[in-house]
Amino acid sequence: MNLTHEHLTDALAPVLDAARAAAPDVDADSRFPHEAVTALRESGLLGLTLPADIGGMGGGPVEAARALAEVASVCGSTAMVYLMHLSAAMTTAAAAPPGHPKLLEELADGTTLGTLAFSEPGSRSHFWAPTSQARPASSGDPGKGGTNAVTLDAKKSFVTSAGHADVYVVSTLATGDAGAASPAVDLYAVPGGRDGVTVAGAWRGLGLRGNASAPMTFQLDVTDDDRIGAPGGGFQLMLDAVMPWFNLGNAAVSAGLSQAAVGAAVTHASGSTLEHTGQSLAQLPTIRAQLAKMSLDVAAARSYIDLTARSLAAPGDETMLHVLGVKAFANDTALRVTDAAMRVCGGAAFSNRLQLERFFRDARAGHVMAPTADVLYDFYGKAITGQPVFG
Repeated sequence: MNLTHEHLTDALAPVLDAARAAAPDVDADSRFPHEAVTALRESGLLGLTLPADIGGMGGGPVEAARALAEVASVCGSTAMVYLMHLSAAMTTAAAAPPGHPKLLEELADGTTLGTLAFSEPGSRSHFWAPTSQARPASSGDPGKGGTNAVTLDAKKSFVTSAGHADVYVVSTLATGDAGAASPAVDLYAVPGGRDGVTVAGAWRGLGLRGNASAPMTFQLDVTDDDRIGAPGGGFQLMLDAVMPWFNLGNAAVSAGLSQAAVGAAVTHASGSTLEHTGQSLAQLPTIRAQLAKMSLDVAAARSYIDLTARSLAAPGDETMLHVLGVKAFANDTALRVTDAAMRVCGGAAFSNRLQLERFFRDARAGHVMAPTADVLYDFYGKAITGQPVFG
C-alpha cells in the first residue's frame, strides 16, 4: 500500500468527526472516548505505522505525527489513547512475542487496542526503571503453554486505557536481577482478559480526563512465549522502540492542542467586539501581538516535530538528539500557547463555550508525562556535553 496524504485524510475524517462530537462529554464525565476509539478501529488507523503485508497502512513517523496532532486538536484524550496504542504496536513490531503469532495483525486491523504499562510508584517518571520484580512461577503453568514461567507482581501507577485495552505491554525487572548494578528489564504482552489483570483505582485528572489513566496491578504467570524481545532486553527496546515513537507522538499531541488553542483564540478575538469603540479584540495591538507569538510558537514546534519525524524515518547522527528534545520543546510550547490563549480570551476562556479551558488542562499533562520535560532537558544536556545520557 502507498499511503498518500489523501488516503490518510480520508481515514482520519470519521475519527475526527467522532472525537469532536464526543469530546466535551468525554471531558465533563471523565469517560473513555468509546465513539472515537471505535472509529479508530474501523478506519484502519490503529495499523497506521505497521507494515502493509500484515494489514497495516505502512505509514511512518511523519504520518503518525500528523495523525496524532489532528486527533489532539479535537480531543486530547482520544489522541493519548491512540498514541499509547501506536507505541505498544511499534514495540511489539520490534520483537513480537512468539506465543502471540497473530498479535501484530490484530493490532493492525483494529481487533486489538494496545497500551503500555510502565510507570510504577517506586520509580515514578523514570519509566525505564521498573521496581517490580518477576519471580519464578511456583506452578510453572501460566495456563497457555510456553517455558520458563515467571510470576508478574507489578503495581503500575498510570496506565492509559486501563480496563479498556485488549493487550498491555508490561515492564518488570527480570528474575534474579534485583539489586544488580544495571538490572535487566523484561517486557511482556499481557492480554487484558487474563486473570490477575486488574484496574486498581479510578481516574479523574486535571486534563486528559477520558484517557482512563488509572492504576493497575498485574499478578499472573507469563512465559517466554509472552516476552517481547530477548531475556533482559526490555531496557534496550524502551530506548530503541518506545521512546522514539512515544516522544515524537507526545510532541505531536502537544502541537495539536496548541494549534487548537490558537484557532479558538483567533476566532474569539476576531469575532468579539468592544461596543464602545467598535473594534474587535483582534484590532487591539496587544492582542494581535499575543496571537502572533502563539502562532509562531506553534509553527516552530511543528517544524521541529517534522524534522524529528523525518530523522526517525531516515536515521542519522542527530536522530537520538531530536528524540530527546522534541517532546520537551513541544510540551513547553503547549504550556505557553494555551496560557496565552486563556489570557487573550479573558473571562470567556473560563467557560467551556470556547473549549479553551479543556485545551489548557489537557496541555499540562505532556510536561509531566514520563519521560518528563525536565528529565529530557537533562538528557539533552548530557548528550550535547558528551556525557553518558543514562549514566
